[in-house]
Amino acid sequence: MKEVSLLIITVSLALYSCTAKTDAEKPNILFILADDQCFNTINELGNHEVITPTLDQLARQGTVFTTAYNMGGWNGAICIASRTMFNTGRFLWRAESYDNTLDLSSLAENGQLWSKEMERLGYETFMTGKWHVKIKPETIFTHVGTERPGMPKDTPEGYNRPLDENHREWTPWDKKFGGFWEGGTHWSEVVANETLGFLETASSNENPFFMYIAFNAPHDPRQSPKEYVDMYPLENIAVPESFLPEYPYKDDMGCSVKLRDEALAPFPRTEYSVKVNRQEYYAIITHMDAQIGRILHKLEETGQADNTYIFFSADHGLAVGHHGLFGKQNMYEHSLRPPMIIVGPDIPAGEKRDMEVYLQDIMPTVIEYAGGEVPEYVEFNSLKSFIEGSARESNYPEVYGAYTDTQRMIRVDNYKLIVYPYAGVQRLFYLADDPLEMNDLASLSEHSKRMTSMLEQLKSLMVEMGDTLDLDQYIF
Repeated sequence: MKEVSLLIITVSLALYSCTAKTDAEKPNILFILADDQCFNTINELGNHEVITPTLDQLARQGTVFTTAYNMGGWNGAICIASRTMFNTGRFLWRAESYDNTLDLSSLAENGQLWSKEMERLGYETFMTGKWHVKIKPETIFTHVGTERPGMPKDTPEGYNRPLDENHREWTPWDKKFGGFWEGGTHWSEVVANETLGFLETASSNENPFFMYIAFNAPHDPRQSPKEYVDMYPLENIAVPESFLPEYPYKDDMGCSVKLRDEALAPFPRTEYSVKVNRQEYYAIITHMDAQIGRILHKLEETGQADNTYIFFSADHGLAVGHHGLFGKQNMYEHSLRPPMIIVGPDIPAGEKRDMEVYLQDIMPTVIEYAGGEVPEYVEFNSLKSFIEGSARESNYPEVYGAYTDTQRMIRVDNYKLIVYPYAGVQRLFYLADDPLEMNDLASLSEHSKRMTSMLEQLKSLMVEMGDTLDLDQYIF
């Protein structure tokens, strides 16, 4: 890691000298997307357990949106919904309509996909890594590297583990389990290798580039070289304050042992299992961070850094032991919120924006920084005015969240209401005082009017979102 840290420091000295753009010079766009990365997994942003020198440096060089949300998903693979929203610009349920009908090709023909809009603006487009959207990337990108599925192939040994200190047969660095090691080179390294190759080619190309760089990491199976796991001695890994042996509504909210993500660890949850899984989670994040460092070094080496905007995020967060949960199929902050960092020639350095946004707001933001106008079909909002400081209030007075027909959520100011229709349960949290969502206020009489009001707001918001679930048929 000393070599990686020195590399990042070297890159940071020259990466953004902020030379002025001429009218004839379009900026490059480098979009880097992780998978399953919680907002609180970057050292610079508050989690000092995790080692992330590259992302730390990006956070210092750019503007961080601290409260970015994913809306949720229509099935257990939340990344499908997230990435379909990214590429179509549509909100959750309208994005689902294209996913269900396999009608993304019609959007492509009409130029109504992100990459096609960038191509129309004169960009050379490139994609590598995880895709998981129902249209072949080679039909909508100019250049495509290795397309990966939703997740690496898993094995039975990767589930219900570890039971205790004497049962650790599965290890992240053992290549016999395949997964990220299929093909002989770790998939995160393949993504970086192919990105370096395209950056070399792009350096002699007259057209600007739009690069869609999609890591599978840190999705399970959370595999990385042993040297990265060794950076995290188990005795140094903390169990989340919100740890529970079992979440009381897991079955009715669609997060039972039958859900693949939740079956990764034993029931009831143990502190030991949580610590091991978090150790592996941090290790694969650090390994990915090193690959992003290689990409940024190449960007500088090829002379393209000064005119490149970098957007980093993930398609959602992950629980890994919070609230007795392990997956992303829930309405808690750790699973709805990824990190979001934006860096570039005229992006304010070392600043934070705390208003609530959706991570797919990156899509129209990129279009604006590329010199285009946001198309009417795009439902998400550009962040450009927030980055420049001319706007301070969120475009979204209410934040919406949903998972299948088993969960709904609304955030209004600092209050969050979570609804489990099949359990007949509502939960209320005041995030300003309770960011870990451990103090449920729903049973307190002084909040009864607020809950009634928020439930009605949620119903109205559901109509706006095209959500057809009828909450009135359930008794709360």
